[in-house]
Amino acid sequence: MSVFDFKKEYKEFYMPGNKPEIVTVPKANYIAVRGKGDPNEEGGAYKQAIGVLYAVAYTLKMSDKTDYRIKGFFGYVVPPLEGFWWMEDGDSGLDYTRKEDFQWISVIRLPDFVSEEDFAWAVEIASRKKKMDCSMAEFLTIEEGLCVQIMHQGSFDDESATMAVMDEYLAENGYENDMDGERRHHEIYLSDARRVAPERWRTVIRHPIRRVIPSSRSSSHREQ
Repeated sequence: MSVFDFKKEYKEFYMPGNKPEIVTVPKANYIAVRGKGDPNEEGGAYKQAIGVLYAVAYTLKMSDKTDYRIKGFFGYVVPPLEGFWWMEDGDSGLDYTRKEDFQWISVIRLPDFVSEEDFAWAVEIASRKKKMDCSMAEFLTIEEGLCVQIMHQGSFDDESATMAVMDEYLAENGYENDMDGERRHHEIYLSDARRVAPERWRTVIRHPIRRVIPSSRSSSHREQ
């Protein structure tokens, strides 16, 4: 019996092409850990956050092997790691020369059947069995809405060129970026950076957008 794989069942959100495309992303629940700083720092906050995310994710995935029962549970592949990123000074753009100023929310998507009660159980069990404090993990619901996305291939430091292609596509098609305190630069990591050369890394880049509607005058007004 095959298990549910988010990447295969929701290809439109996990497997875009190498050209920009518009999508409307529905509400979803995530395991989330918030933090700041350089993600490459050994033993830093980001590395610790990833450990917590996977500890909780696999506790939920393997819950059917325990006495705990999650209503509606079915077998599934743990979805890929994702991240929402912005700068400490509030700038929605990313400055890759100032990684120490990165702010981030690292997430792993949850199956819809996982309730907040199930999540709390997993955090407690993961903390005890893994002998690590998983209390920083939170149950987070995000509705991204209207977005542009593309598949970036290569190092994270080279993303600016791909984002320039996205921006050009938006300008040509009557949209603009709509990143603010709630809607942020979003990445989905499809490659294992420990095993794949940087030039072959595949990362979904997604930006929230809004449509720009020209008015009869030179100014314009916008709609979500």
